[in-house]
Amino acid sequence: MADIARITEVIEPEVKALGFDLVRVRIFGKSEVGDDEIALQIMAENPATGQLVIDECVKLSHRISDRMDALEEAGETLIEEAYRLEVSSPGIDRPLTRPKDYANWAGHEVKVSLTAPVEGNRKGLTGELVGIDGDQVTVDDKKSGRVTFPLGDIHSARLVLTDKLIAATRPLDTSGADEIVEEQED
Repeated sequence: MADIARITEVIEPEVKALGFDLVRVRIFGKSEVGDDEIALQIMAENPATGQLVIDECVKLSHRISDRMDALEEAGETLIEEAYRLEVSSPGIDRPLTRPKDYANWAGHEVKVSLTAPVEGNRKGLTGELVGIDGDQVTVDDKKSGRVTFPLGDIHSARLVLTDKLIAATRPLDTSGADEIVEEQED
């Protein structure tokens, strides 16, 4: 399997060069995507908007492809097998992947999956994100009450779509969307 740390090391400067922040780098295996390829998912955001619009995704996709192609020509292959590159915005019910996400989205509902059980063997929590202090994340879980656990124990976390989240999220930029033409397959 590909080395995610090395891929991130290569991709992050390309993301930063366009003025964006890297949110997540993830590889989906063949069984996860249901076809013959794996997918390299790059999730990034414009720090001014918290999103990427289509044109920004395209620019970032081209930049990452060019960088990975250049490395391959120089003899370093980051992903051995065929793969599909997916560049996207994190979306409104975004994953929480960085410490600043836990600070920025405090007060909103989250769903957290842990690698180590807390509060009576629970690995899954859903409730209001209280925030982060150092490397300790606190959630007011709907079942267990206030639970604090190490950031490093989080397998995955994401915001839950609520009216409060919708109200707090900047409107999506839909400029250019009316220019997209869908082609019919014969």
